[in-house]
Amino acid sequence: MCVECGCGSQGGEKRHGRLLPHHHHDEGNHLDSHDSHGPKEGGNRRRISVEQDILSKNNRLARDNRDFFRAHGILVLNLLSSPGSGKTTLLERTIGALGDRLPLAVIEGDQETSRDADRIRRMGVPAVQINTGAGCHLDAHQVAHAVGELSLLPGMVLVIENVGNLVCPALFDLGETVRVVLFSVTEGEDKPLKYPRIFRDADLTLLTKADLLPHLDFEWDMAINALRSVNPRGEILSLSSRTGEGMEGWLSWLSARRAGVGTVPDLPA
Repeated sequence: MCVECGCGSQGGEKRHGRLLPHHHHDEGNHLDSHDSHGPKEGGNRRRISVEQDILSKNNRLARDNRDFFRAHGILVLNLLSSPGSGKTTLLERTIGALGDRLPLAVIEGDQETSRDADRIRRMGVPAVQINTGAGCHLDAHQVAHAVGELSLLPGMVLVIENVGNLVCPALFDLGETVRVVLFSVTEGEDKPLKYPRIFRDADLTLLTKADLLPHLDFEWDMAINALRSVNPRGEILSLSSRTGEGMEGWLSWLSARRAGVGTVPDLPA
């Protein structure tokens, strides 16, 4: 887990703003640091205890986030994938297709640079960049701070583009409404079997870069079977953000999820 891989939520987090979700527990404290929480003399027992403590704190903060989002009818997507699967390109294509019909805001997670947030802002959508430094995932505390910098409105959609990683982000609840995992056809059919946790918890798996299928030795049925074996309940769609193939299914799924959130009162000033 993260206490072994060198990640720390403190690393490089930028632009702390007004905290909108009210955190009743551990306000102001980040959740994990490799230097302070790494395995020590206690061996495996100590490591398990630290891992449970990290996740427990994060889950409490995630519940506060989720309560806030639910109270104001905000649909929150936790967008996960390995690096290069097309998360930001999908967001750009989605923004272009939706226009003003569905207001969006974006939280971008990367270890360094603001390149992805800059891309989203150029399309006229508010975006906050979180740089995690050595960290390999976002956590609920970071998301709450980022929300404080966004002028969220009732009924909008907040997309959290997590750090590109198939391991640690799967463990950390951010308070999201749904989890969407991108699975690029360039990655090979067995990714769900190698990294089952992230696919098991997905509400939707998007098979991306579908336009490349004619040029790849990608066994479609094998990939679907792998997904179904780890997550029988999750939905599966395929698309190409480059050509637009399959985008209608994705946009319909997004609209249906938004409709399920319901009508809510205005956000407080």
